[in-house]
Amino acid sequence: MVERSSVFDMIGPVMIGPSSSHTAGVVRIARATIRLLRSKPKNAIVTFYNSFATTYQGHGSDLAVVAGLLDFKTDDNRIKHSFEHAKKAGLTYQFKSVTNASLYHPNTIRIKLESEEAAVEVLGESLGGGMINIAEVNGYSANFSARLHTLIITAKDIKGTIAFVSSVLTQDDCNIATMTVSRKGKNDIACHIIEMDSGLNPITLEYLKSLSWVEDIIYIPDIDL
Repeated sequence: MVERSSVFDMIGPVMIGPSSSHTAGVVRIARATIRLLRSKPKNAIVTFYNSFATTYQGHGSDLAVVAGLLDFKTDDNRIKHSFEHAKKAGLTYQFKSVTNASLYHPNTIRIKLESEEAAVEVLGESLGGGMINIAEVNGYSANFSARLHTLIITAKDIKGTIAFVSSVLTQDDCNIATMTVSRKGKNDIACHIIEMDSGLNPITLEYLKSLSWVEDIIYIPDIDL
């Protein structure tokens, strides 16, 4: 995956913590996850992989992921005390570590998140400078940055759906920056991850939700994670 970076990305975000990869990136992955959950999280199982697995406590990644699940931003002073805030908010969590996951990026984290209404599982990568890649959502390949307007469509794997969705977005004057389509088998459910330079009109979103072959839609506007 090719990622264009600006000088601001290389400098990194305003943040709390010793490392943009181990703190700011983790906060942003967690904040993206709660937007995918679409409800208040109640329980989280967090698995740290590779370098994260051995450093997450010393570098504050454990505090950072809990802070992100509480929707604290990267520069929020409450990150240092996120465990206390989680207890007050009724958020429970547990940490796991896997030191040798050779197929994963060195700074990878998996978050299994539950609320009273829903559940989601996200695999995220912290790329440095606060930049992230959401590699998987509920087992589907995703590969989005959480820096653009993002549309996630879970739909039946029917011929012509990619072209149709693209045409609908074009009619709404949306320029597609990236698109990833993943499926678990032929004619099975497919997941369309679409990053756009501009936002969707509410009427377009409602139209897409109304289509008979669409199972679910998640829309994450361009917001500061």
